[in-house]
Amino acid sequence: MSGKKAGRRGKYEDWLDEDSLLKVQGWARDGLSNEQIAHNMGITFQTLYKWQDKYSELREALKKGKEVVDREVENAMLKRALGYDYEEVVQRPVVIDKETGETEMRVVQRVNKHVAPDVTAQIFWLKNRKPDEFRDKRDVELSGKVDLGSIIEKARGRADE
Repeated sequence: MSGKKAGRRGKYEDWLDEDSLLKVQGWARDGLSNEQIAHNMGITFQTLYKWQDKYSELREALKKGKEVVDREVENAMLKRALGYDYEEVVQRPVVIDKETGETEMRVVQRVNKHVAPDVTAQIFWLKNRKPDEFRDKRDVELSGKVDLGSIIEKARGRADE
């Protein structure tokens, strides 16, 4: 194999084997954008987009990697929106040798703490999960007939009074 061929990047054949697909999936799971993944592969975003259409195994690797992170973020947002309790371990240095000044970290106490529900996370969640009920902009559709002539006549009559 020539040196040029061994060092080539950005050829679709190089990215369809199991190890390479696992690498792409890992990048997606790590939260890299498609632009960053394309850069790591040595191709343009447009090329990655075309390859996803053409090679289902590449498309699936990206999808699988992103699903994991999406679920983790979704779960974290729900937890934050609802509030949660956790235990905090407080450690403090304790002098164990007064002559040398040697200290040791010891658990002093365990404290139960509460994180209050986050209204911003709740709003974001509801606007995205139930947009018909919680979006800011509402589409209103009116039906029926409006007789503008009679409305104008009534308005003129009141103006003349």
